[in-house]
Amino acid sequence: METNILLENGTNELEVLEFTLGDNHYGINVAKIREILSYQPVTPVPNAHPSVEGIFMPRDTMLTVISLRRCLGMQDEEGKGLFIITNFNKLNIAFHVDQVIGIHRVSWSEIIKPDATINVQDKGVSTGVIKLDGQLIVILDFEKIISDISPETGLKVSDVEQLENRNRNDSPIMIVEDSPLLSKLITDCLKKAGYTNLNVNMNGQEAWDKLCAYEKAGNVKDKVHCIITDIEMPLMDGHRLTKLVKENDNMHDIPVIIFSSLVNDEMRRKGESLGADAQLTKPEIGSLVQAIDRLIDQTGK
Repeated sequence: METNILLENGTNELEVLEFTLGDNHYGINVAKIREILSYQPVTPVPNAHPSVEGIFMPRDTMLTVISLRRCLGMQDEEGKGLFIITNFNKLNIAFHVDQVIGIHRVSWSEIIKPDATINVQDKGVSTGVIKLDGQLIVILDFEKIISDISPETGLKVSDVEQLENRNRNDSPIMIVEDSPLLSKLITDCLKKAGYTNLNVNMNGQEAWDKLCAYEKAGNVKDKVHCIITDIEMPLMDGHRLTKLVKENDNMHDIPVIIFSSLVNDEMRRKGESLGADAQLTKPEIGSLVQAIDRLIDQTGK
């Protein structure tokens, strides 16, 4: 799928594909999309999750088809619609939708974070809402949808079990993650690995405001020894945060680890151009701990 996504790195912009399910409008980050295909008959899989329609094989590659209607408690419309083929967390999945409306280029600052009344921590499947031309578009949490269907695709917490009982490390680690569930899982895993001095932030803007305050106080490098950031976040995304840190004379030596479901070849190149010190996909929580160990050791902290 050819797009002009993020022609300049670190601009705090994204492109959102708007699609419909019934009369409702939803969105997905174009960076997650490989292509869009017309509906094709699928082969049902015995004992599969209720939201899984089945499998099909375009160009000799087998893909699982997930009905977004079923995920959101709606009735299927069989034999109609489109397949949005996605790639994130090293998975290729087809999502069955009704209709594609178009692509919108927006700033992360325009995306409204759903509050707790509509997005309960462990049940909500929305990461944000955009208002365009009077229409509300709900950005769906596709990672959460997939992990609800297949939990082993989420963070591999078992990878951290072997790291328990390590020596305590007081190096201050800044975590930037908008998902409360993932933020808790990351902090729990780092604590098991001995990192107990954690500075948790809900988005890049919150983290950047803290970093600027530390810089003003003259102690930014004492307050933060390593930054772990997601890419997709309201207000300010992880690429913009990385760019600001690496262009700042007083912060550029602080290691930045991008920890995101979006780390594919294209995104890895973007992260490298911005100066990210490491980039990992979200299932690789064990590798995240190893990266923190290595980078903090290199800085002599």
